[in-house]
Amino acid sequence: MKVAKCPAEELSYTNCVIVCGSDFPQHVQYVKVNTGQGSFVYTIIRHQGVKPGYVGFNAIQRKHAYLSLEQEITVEPHVPNPHKDLIGTLVLEIDMLQKRNMAPETFNTDQLAKCVNEQFNRHCFTVGMPMVLKFQDKKALSIIPKEIEAADPESLLGRTKSEPKKISFGVLQPNSTVIFEKAATSVLILTGRAKARSSHSSLFSADWDFQKMGIGGLDEEFIHILRRAFASRVFPTEVIEELGVNHVKGLLLFGPPGTGKTLMARQIGKMLNAREPKIINGPEILDKYVGESEANVRRLFAEAEEEEKRMGPNSGLHIIIFDEIDAICRQRGSVAGSTGVNDTVVNQLLSKIDGVEQLNNILVIGMTNRKDMMDEALLRPGRLEIQVEIGLPDEQGRFDILKIKTAKMVESNKLDHDVDLAEVATLTKNFSGAELEGLVKAASSSALKRYIHLGNKIEVDPQAIDKLKITRSDFIYSLENDVKPAFGSSDEDLSQFIERGIVNWGPTRELLEKGLMFVKQARSPETSSRLCILLEGAPSAGSSALAAYLCKNSDFPFIKVISSRDMVGFLESSKCLRIKKIFDDAYRSELSCIFMNDLEHLMGYSPIGPRYQSLVLDAMYSLLSASPPPGRKLLVVCTSKRRSVLEELGLLSAFTAVIRVPYIAHVEDVRLVLEESQAMSPDEIAEVVKEVGQGRVFVGVKKLLGLLDTLRVMKDVPSHQRVTAFVNLLEDEGVLTRKL
Repeated sequence: MKVAKCPAEELSYTNCVIVCGSDFPQHVQYVKVNTGQGSFVYTIIRHQGVKPGYVGFNAIQRKHAYLSLEQEITVEPHVPNPHKDLIGTLVLEIDMLQKRNMAPETFNTDQLAKCVNEQFNRHCFTVGMPMVLKFQDKKALSIIPKEIEAADPESLLGRTKSEPKKISFGVLQPNSTVIFEKAATSVLILTGRAKARSSHSSLFSADWDFQKMGIGGLDEEFIHILRRAFASRVFPTEVIEELGVNHVKGLLLFGPPGTGKTLMARQIGKMLNAREPKIINGPEILDKYVGESEANVRRLFAEAEEEEKRMGPNSGLHIIIFDEIDAICRQRGSVAGSTGVNDTVVNQLLSKIDGVEQLNNILVIGMTNRKDMMDEALLRPGRLEIQVEIGLPDEQGRFDILKIKTAKMVESNKLDHDVDLAEVATLTKNFSGAELEGLVKAASSSALKRYIHLGNKIEVDPQAIDKLKITRSDFIYSLENDVKPAFGSSDEDLSQFIERGIVNWGPTRELLEKGLMFVKQARSPETSSRLCILLEGAPSAGSSALAAYLCKNSDFPFIKVISSRDMVGFLESSKCLRIKKIFDDAYRSELSCIFMNDLEHLMGYSPIGPRYQSLVLDAMYSLLSASPPPGRKLLVVCTSKRRSVLEELGLLSAFTAVIRVPYIAHVEDVRLVLEESQAMSPDEIAEVVKEVGQGRVFVGVKKLLGLLDTLRVMKDVPSHQRVTAFVNLLEDEGVLTRKL
């Protein structure tokens, strides 16, 4: 073929070579030109102003390739390799095209990068090949590719973690990173984030530095999100069109508070090197004026809609992040009132994400603690189709978080050598990321307190800066006194049930061994994921104390107590929601234990009638019979004073095992309780045993310990009177019957 001029000035700004439509098939987008002195790859445009057999070059292209008009050249179609020739990062040297008498002028690199992505999408770039960029008020800028890094689809999918590979030729993608450096002799002033090579990392690399991003323990979740949500955006548009699929447009992050959902969403926006994400709190959408709430939703998508119409499938990615999305996307029809604002907001959001005029250049990221409150229509494929649970971190995750939160301390040599972060990670079971951060703050406060002198005025040790060290004792103190995990163990509630301790009498040892065997069974990975045991016995038999003892010694990271005392004044529906929430919280921990005390009182049972709360009974039966999610183990320990009632109501079948807690019925057992209580002297115990032995005793251990408390205030009374008073108490309470 032969060299010709570019047929029109406007075409010269495209930086493409112009060919006749009949010379190349329609599927050819790029050509390789061999001039005899070298080979060059160009993007082509077909135009009727070029004769067949000719190729139109602009003046800059002819100068760079040493071409003269009518020169014969060899031209052949070129097909880029989709696995090697995609641009991840493009560094451009920029200057004014015409430099004569130019005053210094400021350019925003972020706007320049957007302009390059729009004008040269799917355009080929070669290192060192000069090009022209027409920017805003028709000013012509010279851009020269100085460095090109290849995009690596395998790296995005998490299959490889390699350094970005530098290439001499590549094709620009909609989400390629464009960075500008001004020429050595240029008078331009560059502003914005895209002016420094070190300010961006490639969109397509999964080798993120989680420590610099401030994220720990979420590596697997990140890789899962990258694979599902962004894998399709790595490949050229035509490849995805051949597959006939759309990009993922919605992502829901759910999990307990403080686990890093908001932080992860923000970092997704940063690491994509896309446009600055729009971050909106759910309640901010709502407005008191009619129609304004829906208009607020439409405004969020307006920019993406405009770019979709202008650029089609080559539009860049727009990210919209909804924090507390459950505030605006509750189940339609579930919110009381006649306005129906909640329903219309959900409808508007649905239509924007996946309506008739659906957008393919958006990614909506929602975050919530209450996935169960979300409208189901939002969770189906095509909308918020990827749902990732951001759960409590495991031990390695907690270590990573602690390492991030104490990095400044280590750097400034303020963390003492006796602090072992691995040990702290072991001691902080079921701590969320926010609670671990709170622990580090509390430990630093404990250290600072040592250098504050309280007197008439607060004085700070002048040498505190040099002396200050956060030690292991600071972390231990904060663990014991300052920071308690929301999904941890309710030690204080359990201690109320065993404030007198466990008295070893008769069958107690056997009952504890049997109970601890079930606890061990609940921990075993080879057994069922759910184990429910019932300790039943008459009032004051000590079943609640034994159950609390088993729970406390199970060493489960999550232990919660459900007691009727905590639900005084609750309606049936409120009780059900409270119990269900505790079970839902338990499912978030790998090992969980729930102590349900006095089932009859929980369900409002009354023998007069008889009566009970059917809603609570149904909820308890459903929750006790249901298995936890995969990978979770649940132990439920319940107590009851009326086994016959549970059997009649059909609740007894939900339990794996039933343990009977008996009354004290032997004199020898009475002696053991008296000796362990230390409320009497050995002589007094012998005399009481002698008196009791002459009759028949039948008493609960809790009742017996309560009667012994009476003797503790009779220290000045003679011994024989104390014994007589105690025996009389036993008779008056009906737990001792004398033989005639």
